[in-house]
Amino acid sequence: MSGTHVMAIDQGTTGTTVLVFDRAGAIAGRAYSEFTQHYPKPGLVEHDAGEIWRVTQSVMSEALADAGIAARGLDAIGITNQRETVVLWDRATGEPVHRAIVWQDRRTAATCDALKAAGHEAAVRAKTGLLLDPYFSATKLQWLLDHDPKLRTRAEAGELAFGTIDSWLVWNLTGGAVHATDYSNASRTLLYNIHELTWDDELLALFDIPRAVLPEVRPSSHVYGNTHEDAFPEAGHAVKGGVPIAGIAGDQQAALFGQACYGAGRAKNTYGTGSFLLMNTGTAAAASENNLLTTIAWGIGDDPVEYALEGAIFVTGSAVQWLRDGLGIIEHASETEALARSLDSNDDVWFVPALAGLGAPHWDPYARGTMVGLTRGTTRAHIARAVLESIAYQTRDIVEAMERDAGTALRELRADGGATENSWLMQFQSDILGVPIDVPAITETTALGAAYLAGLATGFWSGREEIDAKWKSASSYKPAMAPEERDRLHARWRQAVDRAKGWSES
Repeated sequence: MSGTHVMAIDQGTTGTTVLVFDRAGAIAGRAYSEFTQHYPKPGLVEHDAGEIWRVTQSVMSEALADAGIAARGLDAIGITNQRETVVLWDRATGEPVHRAIVWQDRRTAATCDALKAAGHEAAVRAKTGLLLDPYFSATKLQWLLDHDPKLRTRAEAGELAFGTIDSWLVWNLTGGAVHATDYSNASRTLLYNIHELTWDDELLALFDIPRAVLPEVRPSSHVYGNTHEDAFPEAGHAVKGGVPIAGIAGDQQAALFGQACYGAGRAKNTYGTGSFLLMNTGTAAAASENNLLTTIAWGIGDDPVEYALEGAIFVTGSAVQWLRDGLGIIEHASETEALARSLDSNDDVWFVPALAGLGAPHWDPYARGTMVGLTRGTTRAHIARAVLESIAYQTRDIVEAMERDAGTALRELRADGGATENSWLMQFQSDILGVPIDVPAITETTALGAAYLAGLATGFWSGREEIDAKWKSASSYKPAMAPEERDRLHARWRQAVDRAKGWSES
């Protein structure tokens, strides 16, 4: 191929975004559509994988139309995705055998507790860099196979395929010709040895997962295969030979790449449904002693894989969505900025957004959302501000743990995601961290990272040096809060967190 653009499919938790980038790394076209969230019981979250594929196809066509090009104008396609969500499908029909179990789902908390009690966590962490938590894929897949004995029999016979969302999209884009994932997504399953770069037999035995369902693992920047003739349903989008699918990375690793955090010690935070702070540690897998995750950042062709430390916060942007859809106290997320600015302080109102448990560094699946400090004077402005503040406080929790693991202080943080549009929050984040926050000119860095990975594999871009030169800051925030005040506020936040922990098992 020698197209003029690269497409990135950013398959998120609540919707699918497709962006088309030109050679300068600028956005030439975009489209977005939400898909249905299913909540069968409290703590359970599911998606219809078939709906996700249909939405993706539609949004791909809309993005091409917005860019004013046909699919034959694409040099490559990159994919980035919500990472730990589990899809299980029939290899013959391509149909899912159950709704996808989303990364937020907590149904396997008891299974993880039992594995911890049996003393397995240290060995699992040594191989995978992860904790035993229902956040990750293995226990979700195990639940699917145990939930219906027929599925386990079929899985062992090789009739079923497992994948995270990237694998599901690649399967459909190639018409079932390719069943694969990349290093970064494999490293989030609890089944992949991140040091030996292989599906681990001991881990497969521990979680009772048959090897026959697993995808092939390939580098993040690599030509996986070409699109099938039916991948683009709109008239005029037929591509002889197909478009190369040449880049895959989990959403947070893709954002790290899109933020040009290529050197060890460079860090970014993505503010999305949840928030994810990653620090590049180079080709060394740094073990965490502070409840962070050690994860594969990416693999570029035949180069050695690179690693990152990660702090995962389950609920940030989705808490703002909850204000809108659950409580109905705002109509648009943008309203929270004016509400927060209307107050001189939080008036000692605190919200701990443990709506899906607590992630790093607490890792408490039994924590639940908690609001404390309410009085008769509390208004919706206080609640909105408490939600925004909770995003910043959770980020500081991660940064402090990361600084202890890395043995160095964070000097700056590159931020991306929807919440970067809220200047009040970005300033408060800088104040609470005590470091500058830089927001790039292109904030859709997750999709941009996927595009860069794909374009590197096909030669659309020459190398990381060319990409690094494209990064530009759109806005910067510098701390203006006294150190004593930021420490006082954070200490009070930690008191509120203590009240949220362990709630659902008490």
